[in-house]
Amino acid sequence: MSENLPDFSNTEIAFAHLSDTELKRTAWLFSMMNRPALVKVGSHLGLWAVEWNLPFAEKAIRSTIFPQFVGGSTLLDAQGNIDRLARINTLTILDYGAEGKETDQDFNFTMNESMRAIDFAARSQGKIPVVSTKVTGIARFALLERIQSASTLTTAELHEYKNVLKRLDAICYHAAQKGVSVFIDAEESWIQDTLDHLVWLMMKRYNRERVVVYNTYQMYRHDRLQFLMESYDRAIANGFKLGAKLVRGAYMEKERARARKMGYESPINRDKKQTDDLYNMALRFCVDHIEHIGLCNASHNADSTLLLTDLMQRKGLSKNHPQVLFSQLYGMSDNITFNLASAGYRVAKYVPYGQVKDVIPYLIRRAQENTSVTGDAGREYALVQQEIKRRQLS
Repeated sequence: MSENLPDFSNTEIAFAHLSDTELKRTAWLFSMMNRPALVKVGSHLGLWAVEWNLPFAEKAIRSTIFPQFVGGSTLLDAQGNIDRLARINTLTILDYGAEGKETDQDFNFTMNESMRAIDFAARSQGKIPVVSTKVTGIARFALLERIQSASTLTTAELHEYKNVLKRLDAICYHAAQKGVSVFIDAEESWIQDTLDHLVWLMMKRYNRERVVVYNTYQMYRHDRLQFLMESYDRAIANGFKLGAKLVRGAYMEKERARARKMGYESPINRDKKQTDDLYNMALRFCVDHIEHIGLCNASHNADSTLLLTDLMQRKGLSKNHPQVLFSQLYGMSDNITFNLASAGYRVAKYVPYGQVKDVIPYLIRRAQENTSVTGDAGREYALVQQEIKRRQLS
């Protein structure tokens, strides 16, 4: 590997933005999240309590997991955290944390909130280059599933689908006009083909001059590397740039359980090594074709992140290359984010915002993935503890 790569073990840089009190609170939270049984029970209770509008539940969430992983309840509420990140050379990817909505009123509200976020980003003086959105925030899940299953849509469903297209197009058009980009998140495999088609339409329309629209590639699926390459070939053939946000994936247990229940081959790789290999091959492919690809390496994996920094050096790409962005979730992997920022790389935190009732599914996924086999909570806790000890000895 090339020399002078970032040192992700440097906890002094990783946690310089936290006071001693904030650091201890973070250590306590990750120690709690390192207990799978506690997280499992807490997730069920949290969903139930928020669904029934129990005030104690919202208060408990707001005082614990919410400030760790959510930027704020509103855009203005998130401004302080956005400015805090900017002071340490870290960009923000804004995400209004709505998903799984069911009514036109909710869908239109989410669309309008996404457009407000784009306006907010356009006024941020470069602090917010991207706004992220989920199609299930502006479309009914069951409709997306029916489209993917090739069911014949009723007249009402066709009208509903046209409205989904209009909402997504309004968001992407607004972003194109305002000089902002849009990440469209990946979701469950049984609606993902529908999402891929929608994103394809948006990229074809808006990615002519620059990368406005990004699709998300979940590399824990064994078919996604091939799909990424095919997406690139189609983009070139149609005269536009490909937007590629690479992630490992967030629905592994759900995907495997559904595959077992319905008797089809699981779309998930057989093991972590296969996912890591495919992810790293995807990084290499994107860097090799960076002239026509906007790449976001949305990863908490230190090895993949170092690989990308090495590939950039070997190809002679500047650390702040406009078509390469590193990203980690707000409240996680600060050792990666802020050491990249300190070294001069273009890096962003993915910052969700919204009311507790809207972001609770996101928060539960964060809690659950932090207790998964990847050991995220244990790793985060160990790094925070290391910094506490360093401060005590300094």
